[in-house]
Amino acid sequence: MSPRLLIVDDEANLRRMLQALLEDAGHEVRAVASGAEALAAVPAFDPEAVLLDLVIGGGPDGLAVLEQLKAGDPDLVVIMMSGKATLADAVRATRLGAFQFLEKPLSPESVLTTTRAALELAAARAETQALRAALTHDYEMVGGGPAMAAVRRLITQVAPTTGRVLITGESGTGKELVARAIHAESPRALKPLVSVNCAAVPRELLESELFGHERGAFTGAVQRHIGKFELAHGGTLFLDEVGELEPAAQAKLLRVLETGAVERVGGTAARAVDVRVVAATNKTLDREVKAGRFRADLFFRLNVFPIHVAPLRDRLDDLPALVEHLAAQAAARCNRPPRNFGDTALERLRAHAWPGNIRELANLVERLTILGEGSVSAAEIEPMLAGGAPATPKRVGAGASTQSLSQALEHYERRLIREALDAAGGNLAEAARRLDTDRANLHRRMRRLGLSRSDTNVSE
Repeated sequence: MSPRLLIVDDEANLRRMLQALLEDAGHEVRAVASGAEALAAVPAFDPEAVLLDLVIGGGPDGLAVLEQLKAGDPDLVVIMMSGKATLADAVRATRLGAFQFLEKPLSPESVLTTTRAALELAAARAETQALRAALTHDYEMVGGGPAMAAVRRLITQVAPTTGRVLITGESGTGKELVARAIHAESPRALKPLVSVNCAAVPRELLESELFGHERGAFTGAVQRHIGKFELAHGGTLFLDEVGELEPAAQAKLLRVLETGAVERVGGTAARAVDVRVVAATNKTLDREVKAGRFRADLFFRLNVFPIHVAPLRDRLDDLPALVEHLAAQAAARCNRPPRNFGDTALERLRAHAWPGNIRELANLVERLTILGEGSVSAAEIEPMLAGGAPATPKRVGAGASTQSLSQALEHYERRLIREALDAAGGNLAEAARRLDTDRANLHRRMRRLGLSRSDTNVSE
C-alpha cells in the first residue's frame, strides 16, 4: 500500500505541483486548501505525513492546525512550509512537534528528501507502537480484584515521576510485570528497559554486568564491556532479586545512586548516567537490614515508593481471568486450541495453595494445553497438583485417612527444597543458601527424600 500524504496550502498551483511530484514518487496524495478542510480530512484519510503551509487563509493558520493535529495524534509527522516564517514561528512550530521546516520557493529535491525522511520516521513510530502493543499483551497485568486494583493505582501514581520503586512479593507473583508497567506508563517509555536478575549472575561477574569493565580489568576481560547502567541510559533499569547483592556490590550500587555516575571495573573515568532504578525482591529487606545482610542506606535509597504484590492464594478472585489469559498464551505458543476451564476445574484450582504463584499456574496451564483438548476436568488437574498442599487444610473425621507426622514433615521438606531449587534456577549452592544450610547437607536430604537431579534440574 502506498504511503498517504496530505498537502495543506491555499495556493492552487503549488498544491497541483506538489501533488503531481509526490504521486510520481509513488505516494497516495490528497490536497486541501484550508486548515478547516485539513482537520476534516485527517480522520478519514489517515495520512502518514502532512505538508502544512504556515500561512493559510479561510480558517485557522498553520500553527493552529499543527497544534490541533498533534493534540489528536502526537505521532503524526508534520512538515511545515513557508516563505515568510520568522525565527519565532520556527521555534513555536518545533515546540508544537513539527518535523521540519521547508522554505519556499520549494525545490523538488528538498520536498522529496524531507518527505522520505518523514515517512521513515512515521514507519518507525508505527513499528514501535506495534511492538509496544505486543509487549503489553505478552506482559499484561491480569485481574480485577482489590489487590490488583491497588497495585494499578500505585503504578499510575508513581509512573510519571522519577521516583525509585521497590517491588516486593513472593517469587512468581509478577513483580517484573509491575516494573514493565511502570516503565511503559512513564515518560521514559520509548527508551530502554534493561533487566538484571541479581541472583542469576555469578557474584564475581555481577559488578561487571552492572557497571561494565575495561579491557584487561581481570583475567578473561579481552575487550571492553558496557554495563547495564550505561545500556539503560535515558530509560529504566530493573534490578530483580536485589536482596541477593553481595556487600561490595551493594556499596558500589549505592554510590551510583548517590552520584548518578558509573565507573567501569578497571577504569578510572566516571560516566554520568540518567537511569531510573526499579528494584524487586522476595525478601523482607528491613529484616535483612536488621540482620546486617543489607545496607540500611541502600535500602532507603531504593525504597522511595514501595509496591507489594500479593501472592496468588490471597487474590483468588483473579484466578478465572488469569487462567483464561494464560490458556490463550499457552495455546499460541504450543500451536494448540486453548483449553476451557469450567466451574469444577476452577474450584479445584482455588483449593490449591499455589506456593509457586502465577509461575506455577502458568506451568500447569501449559501442561494441560499440551496434553489435551476441550474442557479441563478437576480429575485431570488433580494428579498435577499432587505435590502441593491445599490452601485450607481439611478436617480429619472418623474413618478418614491421614498421614503420619513423619510423612507430613517429609512432604513439607520435599516441597520446600523443590521451591528453593526452582527459585535458584536449579543452582544447588544458591538453593542451599536460601534454605540456610550448606550444599553437602542439602545433597544428603535430597538423597534421603528420593529427589534426583533429573527431577529437580539441579546444577552445581
